[in-house]
Order: sequence, then C-alpha cells, then structure tokens
Amino acid sequence: MGRYAAPGACPACRAGGAALTAPGPRLAPAVWLWSDPAAAAALSSRDLAVILRAYRAANGLSRAALAALLGFDKSYVVKIETGSRTPGDVAGRRHIARALGLPFHLLGVSDPDDADFAALCHFGDAVVRLAEIARQSGRAVEAVNELWPLAARLEARAAEGRLERETLLLLASARLALGVSLGTVLPEERLTGAAVWTGKALLLARHLDDTPLLAHTLRMHGNELRKAGRLPAAVARLEHAAAVSSDPAGHGSALALLARASGDAGQSDTFDTAVDGCRRALDSGAEHGMLLNPYSLREIHARGLLALGRPDDALRALHANEAGEPAAPQWQVIASVTTGEVLAAAGERDGSAEALQTAIATAEQRRLPHQLQRAIRAARRGGLETVADSGLAALRRLRGLLAPSA
Repeated sequence: MGRYAAPGACPACRAGGAALTAPGPRLAPAVWLWSDPAAAAALSSRDLAVILRAYRAANGLSRAALAALLGFDKSYVVKIETGSRTPGDVAGRRHIARALGLPFHLLGVSDPDDADFAALCHFGDAVVRLAEIARQSGRAVEAVNELWPLAARLEARAAEGRLERETLLLLASARLALGVSLGTVLPEERLTGAAVWTGKALLLARHLDDTPLLAHTLRMHGNELRKAGRLPAAVARLEHAAAVSSDPAGHGSALALLARASGDAGQSDTFDTAVDGCRRALDSGAEHGMLLNPYSLREIHARGLLALGRPDDALRALHANEAGEPAAPQWQVIASVTTGEVLAAAGERDGSAEALQTAIATAEQRRLPHQLQRAIRAARRGGLETVADSGLAALRRLRGLLAPSA
C-alpha cells in the first residue's frame, strides 16, 4: 500500500508509530495539490513543465533539489521547465511520476499494466480505512497524502467510463474520506474545497443503492457544509442523515452533527431536540464514537448554547458533569476553544486565556489551522489581545508548513 503514498509507509504505521514524533521541516504537498487552485490547474493541464513548477512550489524545492530527487542534471530540469526539452519517451515520464508520487495519467502515460490498477483497487478499502485511522489519530495530513493518489486514479478511470459498481463504491468512499481529511487540515478560507469533495461523494452515494453509505455520506457532507458556512444546506443534509440512519450509533452521530449545525444556524428548537436525542442514544447504550460520546456532547451542547445567545446555560453545561476523555486528539482542541469562548462570555478572563492558550498550542501541534482561527476570534472578542497575537504567530508558522512557497 505504501507505493500509493509518499513517503512509503502505510497510514496505520504513521498513525501510531514513533517515527511520527519527529516530522520533517515541511509537509508533503498533497493537501495543496488538491485544494490550491494554482496547483489544481497545473495538474489538470497535464503539461509536464507546469506540473514540475507547481510541484517545486508546493514542496519549496529549488531546481537543484528537484533534479537530485529525479536523478537528473539541473540543466535538464531547467530545460523541461522552460519548455525547451520535453521527455517524449514513456519510460522517462513514468520515472518522473514514480519519483514524485504522481499518478501516471497526469503525465500523459498509462500504468505499466492494468495489474497495477487492479492491485490499487484490491487494497483500496484498506487504504481508506487506514487513512481514517490516521485522521482520527490526529494525523489528517498523512491521511490526505495516502488518499489523494487513490482518488486520482479512480477519478481518471471513472472519466473513461471504466468503473464497475464495486469500484464506484470505492471511489465514493475515497472522495468522502479525502474531503473529511481536507476539512480537518485546511484553513477556513479553503474549507469549501473539502465540502466539494464530500459533495462529490454524495452524488455517487445517492445512485448506488447503499443506505449505510448514503447515511454516512450525508453526515460527513453536512458537517463540511457547516464548517464552510453553508448552514441551511448543512441542517437539511443532517436532518436527512438522521432520518435514514438505521443503526443507533449512526443516528446518534447524525443528531450530534445536527446539534452543531442548528446551533450555529440559530435554530433553537432543532438544537434542543437534537441534543435530547443524543442523550437518549447514549442512555440507550448506543456504541460510542468520535461524535457520540459524553465528551463531545458536552462541547457541542455548550457551544450551541453560546451561539444561541445563552451564555449562562453554556457555562452550566460546561461544568455540569465529568465528561471523560476525548475520542480523538482534535477534540481536545475543539473543546478548549469552546471553553475559552464560554468563559470569555462569562467574564472569566483568566480562565478563558488559559483555555485558549492551551488550544493554540495543541492546534499548532496537531496542524489544525481553522481551530487556530477560531481561537484567535475568541480571544479578540474577549479582549485578550496577547492571546490573539500568540494565535496569529502560531497560524503564520503553520501556514509556512502547509502552504506552497512563493
């Protein structure tokens, strides 16, 4: 499976291995290849010179460094990028695709044989599942890097009309997982890109006669719409998800996400009903997950009450009971930001500053730019300018890792 990722390690190893404790100076470029308009345009052009320039920008590489990576002389790379030389042989283009971790079709060549694509499909479900493990373990960048080559290959085959039902199911799952992972690591101004990918997954799920897939896709797409600020559409998708989710855990997760969206949308009745439904699901013994658990529900409840203009109720919800441990590392950040927001609204400046500083430090460590942006806004609303400045500095450092070089 590592042959479809860069670097060559499966997401499970990366999600739990010690090798992850010392990341390199820059992140792999897959996040930006899928979300940055300039990089996406370069890939769609299938022009080798344009792609190489975009790849260098995404990785912050000099021409000499790219030449070393490809095993070429620097002068040869210069000629390719300026268009004075174009590798016309199939073997040369395949070599470049392998060295850079790019799907072959982007460079105008086919895979060596269809067995390669068959192997990708054979392991595709495992790639998606393991990428989800990586994302839920707080390593969403690694999940994106694992998923995007799989999605690119499947998209190319779909465009050629060469996918049967089982492979279309895999494509829907890959689109969804890629969108959710992007929604974890992209800054707020790019979150629409994540919703586009989950929306593409929903287009397939609606036509594949697979109710569990449809319910799961509606949940995830609704949540990405919420994060992108499309609140009425988010509420509609999540209400649909709750209606078609047949298992208790899935139904409860849909209600949890509906509570978040309806709180943000100012829909008080829908919010209260959804929170009550989550509590009933937990009381009934429904299986706990990332969303349906006491820790997440406390954060969702407090955040929604604050959004609905009920700060005293939000503070009581925050301190109502012990909520245990978060189901995923990113929920520590989410809950810390919400705690800071609620305490600031209650006039508890010291507690708010402490919670927001904790959120900022953990969000930078976990590479969660839109949570940093939330923390900065909360600090400014609370008049905590020193905390806001700390958040801005962390955001600049994180952008330096995630964004392509100028």
